[in-house]
Amino acid sequence: MALSEDPTPTASLPETAEARRRGRVRFRRAGLMAVPACAIAGTLVVLTAQGALAAQFAISGMPFVVKADTLKGTGFGQFGALDTMPEGSPNAGDTGGQVLVIVTAIRQAELTNLCQSVELGGTHLLIRAGGKGTPVKASGLTTDSTEISGKVAAFDNIEIGGDASTFDKPPVKGPLGSFGQQADTVNITDVYQKNYATTATRFTLPDLHMSFSSEGC
Repeated sequence: MALSEDPTPTASLPETAEARRRGRVRFRRAGLMAVPACAIAGTLVVLTAQGALAAQFAISGMPFVVKADTLKGTGFGQFGALDTMPEGSPNAGDTGGQVLVIVTAIRQAELTNLCQSVELGGTHLLIRAGGKGTPVKASGLTTDSTEISGKVAAFDNIEIGGDASTFDKPPVKGPLGSFGQQADTVNITDVYQKNYATTATRFTLPDLHMSFSSEGC
C-alpha cells in the first residue's frame, strides 16, 4: 500500500518538458513577429533623419511670421497638406483643429537677415539670425504655411502640376494624387511666410538673438 501511495517521480516530467518546449516555440514566434516591426521602425527613423520623410507632429495652432531678405535653395518642392492640432486645443477656434497648408520643401536652403516672431498674449517672441554677412543654413527644410509672398521669385527647371508623390528634387514627397511643383533651384527676395510648422534635419543660425518685443517681424 505504501508503495502504491507514493507518486511516480517521473509522472510530471513529460508535462514539464512539453511546457518548456511550447514556451520556446512561443518565444521564437514572438521574436520572428518582432523582426519586421523593428525593421520598419528602424527604416522610418533612418529615412526621417535623412529627410526622406517629413516628421509629423501635432501643431500648436499658433501661427508665426518668418521674413528674410533672400532665400536661396536647391532641391525645391511644394504641395498642399493638412496640419492637425491636438484634440481639445484652445487654439482650434472654428477650424475644427485642422489647417490647410502649403508645404514648401527645400533640400539645402540659405536665408539672409532672418526674422521670426510669434505673438504670445500681447507680446512677441522675436528671433533674429543671419544678419551679419553669414546666412542661416538649413538642410531638409520644410515649412507649413498659409501665406507666402516675395518681391521676386526665380526657379530653374521648374515642373508645375506634377503628382507630389513622384517628386525627386525636394527632400520630401507629398501625398499621392496631390498637385505640386518642383524645381532644381529657387531664389526669392523679400520673403514673407505665415507658418504653422517648420522642420529641418539641420538648422544653423549664426548671430542668433532672441528677445521679447512689442512688435513682431
